[in-house]
Amino acid sequence: MFGGIDPKKMQAMMKQLGMKQEEIEAERVIIECSDKRIIIKEPNVVKINMQGQDSWQITGNASEEEKGISEEDIVQVMEKADVSKEKAEQALKDSNGDLAEAILSLS
Repeated sequence: MFGGIDPKKMQAMMKQLGMKQEEIEAERVIIECSDKRIIIKEPNVVKINMQGQDSWQITGNASEEEKGISEEDIVQVMEKADVSKEKAEQALKDSNGDLAEAILSLS
């Protein structure tokens, strides 16, 4: 964060400012956007609490993938809600791919 500062001094300064830092052991971080997913594999994740507010610092190699609705999900919604393919697909789009929400919205 600040080059050239002793880590122990940095920890002491953070403590004086009421900041707590905690490393989180994570295998993967997924950020869900409306149109895509950002996937960070083998990330370094640090949770920082300052004055009761949590902030997250995540570093690592990220990749993106388009969010799509699988044919399996469409069929499952069609069967559970007893609706047409078009209605099932629209419900999945409206629920951002959440199967349970899509089924409930059609029931």
